[in-house]
Amino acid sequence: MSNYHQIESDDRADDGNNLEFRSFLGNDSTTEPAPGRGYLRDQPTQSSFWNIEYYQPYFDVDTNTVLKRCYYTMVPNVDYLTNHLSPSPDLYGPFWTLSTMAFSLFVFSSLASSIASYLSSEPFDFDFKLLSIAVSLCYAYGLGLPLALWLALRYLGVTDWSLVEAIAIFGYGQFIWIPVSLLCVIPVPILRWALCGIAFGLSGWFLVANVYPILQTAEAKATRLIAIVIFVLHAALALTLKIQFFSYYVIEPIGGSDPITGPSPTGTSRF
Repeated sequence: MSNYHQIESDDRADDGNNLEFRSFLGNDSTTEPAPGRGYLRDQPTQSSFWNIEYYQPYFDVDTNTVLKRCYYTMVPNVDYLTNHLSPSPDLYGPFWTLSTMAFSLFVFSSLASSIASYLSSEPFDFDFKLLSIAVSLCYAYGLGLPLALWLALRYLGVTDWSLVEAIAIFGYGQFIWIPVSLLCVIPVPILRWALCGIAFGLSGWFLVANVYPILQTAEAKATRLIAIVIFVLHAALALTLKIQFFSYYVIEPIGGSDPITGPSPTGTSRF
């Protein structure tokens, strides 16, 4: 037979309404989260314009996002800013794209020149001036032009476009020149012109699709003038890159002579 013992309740115990729960995990839930990736995006920085902390949120982006944004610049789409840069345009991607573009122009141009020199039995020396030219062209077009455009639009009363968005559009839009730089190592003049034409067309279409809607909000005459200036500068960039960096071929051109500059009678040529 089982024995049961009656346990008397403690008179000091209450009915459970006054129970108190304590956390031993550290800070309570009301503590603000430590600054991190998501925190910086949700909380605007209070730093001064001249401090590095002011620009930190614009470089707070992961590699997959940057590569995705680079890829979609080569796929014709109408609203890149809304579909791929929203809600947080960044500066890291454009800086990375322009820097890689300048490096690719110098490296692959030098590689193409060395191959042409080897096939032509000619001596080859690295032209390090090409590196400074590449850096100047890339940053002047990818950073200087959007800055000038943003200032012009602000003067015309257009405030729908931020400076970060302008730099992101022009910076990411030059990504196509990186694979083209690699492919232009092939010593076939016609192929190089075709590749540069494709890069000019894709990057030009990208700018038209994403910049022209902003220009339409400005005065009509000013819009046409700005659009013409951008087109001329874009065409000048493409032509300069082709002539300055992708015009090496051997003494006997492969695939026919260059349609504009003609064959080189002796050794390698840049034109």
